[in-house]
Amino acid sequence: MSIKVVRPGLLVTVQDLGRFRYQKYGVVAGGAMDTGASRAANLLVGNEGHEAVLEITLTGTELVLEQDTLLAICGARMLVTADGEELPLWRPALVRAGTVIKFGACESGCRSYFAVAGGWDVPEVMGSKSTYLRGAIGGYKGRALKAGDVLAAGDPSLLSERMKESLQIGWRGYGSFAVPLWHASHFAIADNLADPIIRALPGTHYERFTAESKSRLFSQSFQISVQSDRMGYRLEGNHKLELAAPLELLSEAVASGTIQVPADGNPIVLLADRQTTGGYPRIGQVATVDIAVFAQLKPGDRFRFEWITQQEAEELYLDSERDLRMLKAAVALKFNSAN
Repeated sequence: MSIKVVRPGLLVTVQDLGRFRYQKYGVVAGGAMDTGASRAANLLVGNEGHEAVLEITLTGTELVLEQDTLLAICGARMLVTADGEELPLWRPALVRAGTVIKFGACESGCRSYFAVAGGWDVPEVMGSKSTYLRGAIGGYKGRALKAGDVLAAGDPSLLSERMKESLQIGWRGYGSFAVPLWHASHFAIADNLADPIIRALPGTHYERFTAESKSRLFSQSFQISVQSDRMGYRLEGNHKLELAAPLELLSEAVASGTIQVPADGNPIVLLADRQTTGGYPRIGQVATVDIAVFAQLKPGDRFRFEWITQQEAEELYLDSERDLRMLKAAVALKFNSAN
């Protein structure tokens, strides 16, 4: 299977779950911003959750399928069409060769993930297919996709082949695609962004901030600044966050979701393409399950932090992993029993 890029839209890159074990050498982890949507899309086409997907930002992307393709699109709530007909999200779809897939405007959210059976066949760099744009490595030639690019898919799994055979029954004689009636949209972060709340824990230097700043972190709302990207989201609040006294720090390792506070008092949440070390005070740490919320927030969106304990964060993480395991098992059961 392969696709051709007709229009790349705002930004399309190949991403998997990231490039690990190299941060000690200064190599960023990278990977999909919304890992839940990325993993779900892969599971819905019979892949393992770590396979490479296309991360599609906002709108304007247009692709043409060069062969019959088993695909799934998860993430932002947006209008996606196949030859002009709305293509349902959060479920496997078998789409005919020659079909044009268009991504319209986002109703909610910011990023979508396009998975195909077998994953995208691009070279691994340091154990990952993820694109790191600043370093020009990974993905498709180390860059965002351009018009005219052609991407091939890898070898589909046995489960993917069974899914394709099952769905072929649904398109005989009509239509450009076939989908099942069920879906997995309960994983959709973009469906719950009316008043987003992001759960966070106190960070390493939380107690070094003023009492007012500690209170403001969890009481005021923040707006996503236009100075935000895959490396991190800059936040703007009604009040600055301030240290109780000057603090000299050596650069230390940082993680996805670390909330740093530079001298201007406006916090920065580090995300997928974060640097490997940081020297700003760390007032908080976003719970792992909510890091992906930032993938679906856009500049200008507002949210607020909510206090959470480490135990609660761990339990939420385990619940999310259980849900993905259940999705994988349900897909396998559905299509293995159908053949």
